[in-house]
Amino acid sequence: MANSIYLGRLNHDERKALVRHLWEIQKGKCFITGNDIDLQLHEGQLDIDHIIPLTNGGKDDESNFALTFSFANRSKQAADLNLARINWKFKQQVEELQRNENRNPNLTDVLRQYGGAKFKLKYYINGNTVSFSYSEINRIEIIRLPIYTDTLSKERYFFTLLPIQYVFHDDKINPRSIGANVSKLLAEFYKGNAQLHISLGYVEDNGEGCSEVKLFDGQHKAAAQIMLGVKEIPVRIFIGPNKDKITEANFNAGTTLKQVAFDKSIQRHLGSTLYQDRVERYQKHTGRSSDDFSFSEKVLINFYKGESREMKRYIIDSVKDGITYGEENKLREYIDMGGRAKEKPLSYSTVEKTFYSFFINPDALETNIDYRLEEGHNPRQLEKSQIIKLMNIIADVILVDKFDFDIGTYRIENKIQQGENIDWDHVVGYRMMKEEIIYAWLKYILDVITIYYAQNGVAIYGRRDFFQFEIPAQLWVNIKNFIINLRNLPLWKSREFSSTLFGGKQVSSFWKTIFETGKSPRGEEVLASPINVSTMILPLG
Repeated sequence: MANSIYLGRLNHDERKALVRHLWEIQKGKCFITGNDIDLQLHEGQLDIDHIIPLTNGGKDDESNFALTFSFANRSKQAADLNLARINWKFKQQVEELQRNENRNPNLTDVLRQYGGAKFKLKYYINGNTVSFSYSEINRIEIIRLPIYTDTLSKERYFFTLLPIQYVFHDDKINPRSIGANVSKLLAEFYKGNAQLHISLGYVEDNGEGCSEVKLFDGQHKAAAQIMLGVKEIPVRIFIGPNKDKITEANFNAGTTLKQVAFDKSIQRHLGSTLYQDRVERYQKHTGRSSDDFSFSEKVLINFYKGESREMKRYIIDSVKDGITYGEENKLREYIDMGGRAKEKPLSYSTVEKTFYSFFINPDALETNIDYRLEEGHNPRQLEKSQIIKLMNIIADVILVDKFDFDIGTYRIENKIQQGENIDWDHVVGYRMMKEEIIYAWLKYILDVITIYYAQNGVAIYGRRDFFQFEIPAQLWVNIKNFIINLRNLPLWKSREFSSTLFGGKQVSSFWKTIFETGKSPRGEEVLASPINVSTMILPLG
């Protein structure tokens, strides 16, 4: 809401007249959201605010006022209403993609929303010169630019200002989505501060002289400029580069070199991509067709013996990526891939420390990659599908139709301590998914599995490959019963424990003590009795 001397001097009728005047200027739309305003139906729900804040030199008069919905104005991420409008538009795009496709927008989505990603670039090379034009957008002048060669990589490239209609995104080399931090770039560029790093892209050197220009670095900066109305993006364009090398460089920039702030989920996705590339290179080297997978993970590691450690990581990254983005994975909706949001109960880092650490077999397999694939008994496929099944059971029992994203995770215990009534189903989901807690109780799933096989004469203690064999139906029943019984323990719905057990971040050993003894390390009674796996795998009641 504006802190305005001008508005403070208006009487009721004058203010009402100003509201109608602004409404007419804005064609009956909210300045921020673009939604229709009905002056009768929305009376009392509207704000008048400065478009450019007074602190930024904006005037305190009618020329600098806009009419907005109060909820949009008071929740805006930027004081400047022009920026607030852009942020709102992006927020709506995020919510739509999350709702319909369970993902965040990438550069392609932003480009398409603003009229980009339409045309391939027609070009030809003559010696050290590249020539092209933008005739598809009626710019028929011929552009001739020098081609440079990188001294170390030997890659060829040129620089240009590229109209957004010719800009595309490579989501294989760089699968990063456009995150909420784009708002900081929007504010930076809006203030007129310079862009310090240009985007990187490439064209295929396919002999056809026609290729999409695909950006693989700098997409956040490109997106911010596009959202601010920029129609041309400065780009360093590689000509027919070694994409495997670029992918590897991008992966290393986000991992070992720490040059890029990649989320772990993105690192795993890149690792999976590098694994697929290594498989394809091995197939070509050995004269195999693209659908011939009659070789093992160990064979691949031996073939790439100069990078065996990396190959092992790529293999496991591929498994993790297949689980994380499996179409049937219900838990994925509740995982924040960046680990910084306040709406979701799990971070990707927590998933790695628990599900992936406990249940993925880290050893390279000696069986062929396509072993018993058509029968549905391929070890890696079983591993992925059965870990997803476990995740789905946990999601169904603890989170689905129970955890409320609108409430989220921010200061839940503080709200409970202040007397606020939050639905207990939501609180249970929040508490059980805290990293130190799920780390402690998820290990009991290993006990459930071990006990079942021991009772049936199979010793699997210490093994890591049990998810690579089909888990019997009764064992799945035992696992689900355990999770149901665990969720129904009274401690999760205790208001009293809000300021003790759940009031601060504990370590997993704290919860291990509780589950093993029924008491906290300080001797506080928490459970009626220690967790007994044998009884908790029985049906409730």
